[in-house]
Amino acid sequence: MDLEWLSAKCRVLHMDFEISAGLVNTMLKQGEKFTLLDVREPWELEKAKIEGSKNIPMGDIPTRAHQELDPDGHIVVICHHGVRSLSVTNWLRQQGFDKTQSIRGGIDGWARTVDPKVPLY
Repeated sequence: MDLEWLSAKCRVLHMDFEISAGLVNTMLKQGEKFTLLDVREPWELEKAKIEGSKNIPMGDIPTRAHQELDPDGHIVVICHHGVRSLSVTNWLRQQGFDKTQSIRGGIDGWARTVDPKVPLY
């Protein structure tokens, strides 16, 4: 048995469903590889967004996820307040995207704790 694979699998199995905005900010600053998936609607992106995020509105996730997302990659999902992103995280995990997490508090939490220049709406 490959111990490196087993160790990685254990980390995935214990990966929390939610992640703090502060930890995601640290990951971005350190250049960690992950997909920042914004599941808000296009009109919401016009109000506030995080540079470098990939937008797939929540309603499009079932038809686009398997074509546009890496099931083996780390995916961090964001929405407005964290409700939609948690729902998408749960669905993606059921589909085999095991390394998916939701940003606690959404972009609202991001604006309040990480980047006050991001507008609240």
